[in-house]
Amino acid sequence: MESFFSFLEKRVDDSSSLLCVGLDPHVSDLSAPTAQAALDFSLNLVKQTSRYAAAFKPNAAFFEQFGAEGWTALKIVIEAIQDESNRLGSLIPVILDAKRGDISSTAEAYAKAAFETLGAHCITLSPYLGKDSIDPFLGHKEKGVFLLCKTSNPGAGDLQDLEVASENSHPLYIHVAKLAETWNTRNNIGLVVGATQTEALARVRAAVPGLWFLAPGVGAQGGDLEVALKAGLRKDGKGMLIPISRGISRADNPAHAAADFRDEILNIKRKMAGHA
Repeated sequence: MESFFSFLEKRVDDSSSLLCVGLDPHVSDLSAPTAQAALDFSLNLVKQTSRYAAAFKPNAAFFEQFGAEGWTALKIVIEAIQDESNRLGSLIPVILDAKRGDISSTAEAYAKAAFETLGAHCITLSPYLGKDSIDPFLGHKEKGVFLLCKTSNPGAGDLQDLEVASENSHPLYIHVAKLAETWNTRNNIGLVVGATQTEALARVRAAVPGLWFLAPGVGAQGGDLEVALKAGLRKDGKGMLIPISRGISRADNPAHAAADFRDEILNIKRKMAGHA
């Protein structure tokens, strides 16, 4: 049975891309504060950028704010991505950005909602309730999870930088990374490591050389793409997805913006390979 990351690697090869297109329908970007406007906004982005996307990342909150109609819109968006996958002949993974984290019985319901009801292929989770809180998601063997490790927000260090007392003292985010590596027995666990935290990014990569990273923060949050790629890519030039939301959705031509980001990533990778 194939795993989530084997599907993702196929798509990365098919699209020659590490770009993850974020679907974040901010009300300020919509024609009206409605679920229908969020749906129209998202479907337009999917249609324009699917050729260049290694994955799509809809943020659940921007749909949930519209209640039941928003949830329906999110399901339609995921179905539209599947339609684009069929058209292109290449499965484009959908990573539901929901940052769930709860006791196992509740997690079972969250997993069913994400993977069975919505049809997402992967979800972002908080690991801070321990392994039993993510096990219900891992039970879906062809699905994946990205665990919050070192996030891109300003307050990330309040908890994530705390030192874990051990024989070799290290920050909590390194402890999370190493736990994730030991839990990753089915090749379906990755880490969220912010592109704004490049020293931490390099440190996590050194700690877990093989895991995939979802690295938000390039663009609107100020992360430098080249510095982040140099810090976070695996030796095989993969292992890292770069989510871009506003840098594409607010561009005059989202298709051109997505193509430019995809090509910039490729150019940086070529330059890195030339210096290797």
